Amino acid sequence: MRFGVLGPVAAWDGAGDAIALKGPRHRAVLARLIVARRRVVPVAHLVTDLWEDPPPDAVGALRTFVAALRRALEPQRPPRSPARLLVTEGPGYALRAEPDAVDAWRFERAVTTAGTPADVLPRVEEALGWWRGPAYADFSDEPWARTERSRLTELRLHAVERQAEARLDLGLAGEAVPDLDTHVAEHPWREEGWRLLALALYRTGRQGDALAVLRRARDLLVEHLGVDPGPGLSRLEADILHHAPHLAPGGQGPADTVWARAAAAYDRSVPTGARARLESTVGLMRDLAVTGGGGLRAAREHRVAAIAAAEELGDVELTARVIGAYDVPAIWTRLDDPDQATHVIAAAERTLAALPSCALPPGKAATRAVTPPVPEHAAAASHGAAVTPANGVRSPLGARDAVRARLLATIALESRGTNSPRGPATAREAELLARRLDDPGLLAFALNGVFMQTFHRTGLAPHRDAIGTELIALSARHGLATYEVLGHLIRLQARSALADFAGADAHAAAADQLAARHELPLVSVFTQWYRALRLDATGQAPPQEVEAAYRSAASRLDGAGMPGLEHGLLPLVLLCLRLRHPSPASADDSADFGPYEPWTRPLLLLRLGHRREAAAKLRDVPDPPRDLLLEAMWCLVARAAAAVGDRETMARARTALTPAAAELAGAGSGLLTLGPVSQHLDLLR
Repeated sequence: MRFGVLGPVAAWDGAGDAIALKGPRHRAVLARLIVARRRVVPVAHLVTDLWEDPPPDAVGALRTFVAALRRALEPQRPPRSPARLLVTEGPGYALRAEPDAVDAWRFERAVTTAGTPADVLPRVEEALGWWRGPAYADFSDEPWARTERSRLTELRLHAVERQAEARLDLGLAGEAVPDLDTHVAEHPWREEGWRLLALALYRTGRQGDALAVLRRARDLLVEHLGVDPGPGLSRLEADILHHAPHLAPGGQGPADTVWARAAAAYDRSVPTGARARLESTVGLMRDLAVTGGGGLRAAREHRVAAIAAAEELGDVELTARVIGAYDVPAIWTRLDDPDQATHVIAAAERTLAALPSCALPPGKAATRAVTPPVPEHAAAASHGAAVTPANGVRSPLGARDAVRARLLATIALESRGTNSPRGPATAREAELLARRLDDPGLLAFALNGVFMQTFHRTGLAPHRDAIGTELIALSARHGLATYEVLGHLIRLQARSALADFAGADAHAAAADQLAARHELPLVSVFTQWYRALRLDATGQAPPQEVEAAYRSAASRLDGAGMPGLEHGLLPLVLLCLRLRHPSPASADDSADFGPYEPWTRPLLLLRLGHRREAAAKLRDVPDPPRDLLLEAMWCLVARAAAAVGDRETMARARTALTPAAAELAGAGSGLLTLGPVSQHLDLLR
């Protein structure tokens, strides 16, 4: 259930469909309760707010409005059962909406939350898009709405300026100018708007326009308000005239100045259309992807475009380098953008097929030895340099083999979570090539692909622990910081699955330390989730405290740029928490479980008493995806199958879960748990 007051007052159900709120007084009651922010509004106050001259039956009419709103907002609520959303309490009513259910509340949090410019920009841009008109547009003349409308309007102006500031910090001055131009035209007394506009113009090389803007601001303030510009505007004008170094993009110090000058020199020196530009762009995208939510989204958006541009040039080796250079470590097994992954895989396969093959010259073979394989996951390989890829053509080890290995590792990563046999095959071949080439960076990339393809059955936490162990050692030796973090996160997950929380704690701490040293803000998203899981799995806190920890961790996903992780996760976590504790967490059966819906639906139907429907759903439930939540999904199936006595599904679940008998269900994700797998196997017996 969502409510909107950033425009006309509105409400939408869980499917996103608008809810009919009947007449203006119904909407007024809802709006007045939203203004109160979950606090009780006495009936007497509501009557006074709704009518200038209340009729004799005003209280009865108000109760009628409330009853109609309750029917609209909770249509599935059984008759005579207490309302959960619009509640009666003490002398009045309150709307117990969740903190993220009202657009104005979400907007305030998005705009006021601290963060790096890369985090702030996408969050504030999205938040500004929630406005559909003036706040509480239906009630602009109502005294009870006036203060809140003014506050939200001021907050929106602040958001526009914060958005511009983030763009300037990220070197996007050109994008900031149009919005700031409109902003100062509509709100000419906001000196911060004028300051940001002048700075944006200066950073786009328009020094004269920047000075003209500052003079226009001074004239307006003096002529209409009789005041001189504040110190911020005066100081900026002097700094522009003297070309102060801190006005360079970023404006924070020498590093930013060097960046701006180097970028300008590159732009002048490298011709437009040069292949070097494309390869440099991919390098930037790789770095951008680890800077935070905005950077990750931007890197994803531009990746397919870069590949398409390379293919258009008709240079197959350039295309191979552009595809393979994006070796960003990945820890989560569900794709953020499946359509993009399909495009990347298709391009990689086309490029592999088109790469020239080099037959091994007679009597020639390099003698580089193969690194000893890690048990259970290294490809079986003999000494010698010639490699036989899937197409059967032998080639000498060299640069082309490294390019091929990167394409294979890319396919392995982008096909994660699917049942395609191509994923495991490309992972094995990429690892084999990387070991024979003795290339640490390439091997780390290949091992990431191997990790992503280790979910073909349950119970493989020890196997993944070995991969993480090798990644940490390899990366520490060769200064591969992002892959060293990946190794610690993989081991954090594996040790959690094996209930070794002391070990997992050590890896969480190591990952956080590396992330702080190398400015990798997304790492803390996973370590904070892990600490909520630890509270849950170890029983060190009551369910209410565990739920609060999970909700706090979930708030970090807002704007993190990882929809494949975010979608449906919090409802799933709360459901698992509720299934394990007699004091239920406040999970919502009608919440959006996203990709987990097929495996949660039978249990949710059972909770509502719909046993027959649950049994029917269970018969149709597919095998879970091959990902980090494989054991958890099978345990949900096991619980439902045991509850309805579906012996065929119980047998399927028992077969699937038996290899994981020594693990904690779901804990291998580092996010949630359903308790020991062995308990679910006992249930199935």
